[in-house]
Amino acid sequence: MTKSAGGKAQGWNQNPWVSYLLRRGMYFVVSMFVLVSLSFLLVQLIPGDPARISAGEAAPAELVEQRRTELGLDRPVIIQYLAFWGGLFTGDLGESITSRMPVIDVIMTRAPATLEIALIAVALTLVTSICLGLLFGALTRGDKRPGTEVGFTGATGILGVIPEFLAGIILVYFFAVNLDLVPVAGRSDFSSYILPVVALALGSTAGLTRIVRAEALNVLRQDYVRTARAKRMNPVRLYGRHVLPNLLTSTLTISGMMLGSMIAGTVLVENIFAWPGLGGTIVESIQGKDYPLVQGIIIFYGSLVLLINLIVDIVLITIDPRTALDKS
Repeated sequence: MTKSAGGKAQGWNQNPWVSYLLRRGMYFVVSMFVLVSLSFLLVQLIPGDPARISAGEAAPAELVEQRRTELGLDRPVIIQYLAFWGGLFTGDLGESITSRMPVIDVIMTRAPATLEIALIAVALTLVTSICLGLLFGALTRGDKRPGTEVGFTGATGILGVIPEFLAGIILVYFFAVNLDLVPVAGRSDFSSYILPVVALALGSTAGLTRIVRAEALNVLRQDYVRTARAKRMNPVRLYGRHVLPNLLTSTLTISGMMLGSMIAGTVLVENIFAWPGLGGTIVESIQGKDYPLVQGIIIFYGSLVLLINLIVDIVLITIDPRTALDKS
């Protein structure tokens, strides 16, 4: 406990950093609770009998009832719900209906391939967007180079609305089929990562680059930047020390939401490129009505999106502590 200027004791819960982190952590916990609860309700609301699907359409009623007991579906819903939470805390997400493998084993086998292209695409999006946005902000500041601005706006506008699956198909057609520069599909050497990563990052990079440029233009209009330029400050120091840090806060705030949708986009991209990750697995599990596996993958994807947003928020208050003060 510390003393304030007025002589009053200031508790740890009055520290804006601690208060912000506690509030953000509580938001994460509540979001996880909602995510897990909705994934549990998935089995309860979707038409069809998981026990019948697991036993087989031609299985006798006795075998179906036996399978229902094995899956715990004969118990009251509230007991199933509590058991679902208990299994989640112990790493037991149930058994896949189709493969009869533990759901957690299926996820752990497939997740690394998904995380590889997702994290590479996220890093590529952030680095490329910040660099290009800052570059075009500098080139077009003060209404300079109107032709460059029109070309930039048009190109990023078109690329930003292309869905991941369509971008993947176009990339395969030109670079894999016509030019034969990279593999069409599959996961092998470094070259096999190029098309899935680019397809995943292309739209988000275009949209985020536009945002970074807009923020860069706002920062470049500030008086302190004009003063620094009037004093002929070195451009590297001007943009690296004064402009870049001041546009990162708003850029990262928006990118947290965009990167979450990018993670979800791996489902479509993986199916296009036959990538051995969770994207193809969740499609197969939905088609096969493998509800326990669908539940587990939904929880994995949702947790990953929430975790990315939590990390972005922590990075934000590290870069700009005023974020914690403003929200306290």
